[in-house]
Amino acid sequence: MAITLLRQRPVYVIGIGLHRYQKTSQKSYVELGLTAVREALVDARISWTDVESAYVGNAILGMAPGRPMLRHLGASGLSITHIENASASGSTAFRQACLEVASGVCDVSLAIGVDKIGATLTGRSWDGTEHLASPSPLVGFALLTKMYMDRYGVSIEKIAEVAVKNHGNAADNPYAQFQKRRTLEEVMKSPVAGPLTRLQCCPFGEGAAAAIVASEEAVERLNINSSRNAQVIASVLRSERVYGPEKNMIVELTRETAKQAFDQARIGPDDLDVVELHDAFTVEELLYTEALGLCEEGKGAEFLAEGRSRIGGQCAVSPSGGLIGMGHPFGPTGVGQIAEITRQLRGEAGPRQQPQAHIGLAHMVGIGQVCVIHILRRLR
Repeated sequence: MAITLLRQRPVYVIGIGLHRYQKTSQKSYVELGLTAVREALVDARISWTDVESAYVGNAILGMAPGRPMLRHLGASGLSITHIENASASGSTAFRQACLEVASGVCDVSLAIGVDKIGATLTGRSWDGTEHLASPSPLVGFALLTKMYMDRYGVSIEKIAEVAVKNHGNAADNPYAQFQKRRTLEEVMKSPVAGPLTRLQCCPFGEGAAAAIVASEEAVERLNINSSRNAQVIASVLRSERVYGPEKNMIVELTRETAKQAFDQARIGPDDLDVVELHDAFTVEELLYTEALGLCEEGKGAEFLAEGRSRIGGQCAVSPSGGLIGMGHPFGPTGVGQIAEITRQLRGEAGPRQQPQAHIGLAHMVGIGQVCVIHILRRLR
């Protein structure tokens, strides 16, 4: 259905905005969210009254946080829908906004992700940064890292280079939680579980991200500068199936979701110029670059070492800094990826700009498991 809708009634990202991802502060989620929405409205050069619906993604805030936040922009009567889908909450909110516009229900829709990860969920690390208190994901990915090392003969130093790259990208991103370049020696310090070290794991905290999508009719009616728009050419959300014992669930789920997205967009992995991945742990970037078809299975570390996933390479992977460098405040993360892809396709990413970026892909996984993939392209 999504493929038919997006082709019959194209959807464009017309405005993006963020509040910097950061460790938990005294700021209210309302202030975080409003910062992102107002920036998106200014970016799109439209008024709040032009927005007809809003999808609010969050994983932590609880019941219906959207109205207490958005009422500060004016009681316009727009429809508000709340989305909770774990780490994929923001991605799912963006998908619903796109499908509402594509279906003709409205012409302009807002997707916003906002969250504040508090003390009930997190513990503090040696540097005061919030990290998930539950050991389950950490231990699981530590085991997965060891399995990857053993299966493909890859050293932990080669895997840790993902963090070196992504912290380097984040250093040039004013919205990133971490804005400091790291050497391999620094990344290899402070082990937390098995081969994983602190800087090979994403930080948690707070932040917000917003994206406004619109139809062609709205672009014309509101006199929006179409040269800065990014068209959404694929939107896919899948959940897990039963896989064989030799298969990794999140890898196979990503592979299947990516195939469906490529079919929708009528492109292949070789057409991608920029990708934002769910790299909560370093090994994930290697696994997902392989699952997306950017390189062969077991060749993710080689793909990185050859510079093919760096800015200026074959396909820039996580030029924002990814979850590892930019941060992962849950609700905003998926929408933040869309903002980065849009900025890259516009050619507005500054020192982290991928040259001649024309097509970008955003990928998020949510515990459960679900996988959401969007593909955007620059208008010629």
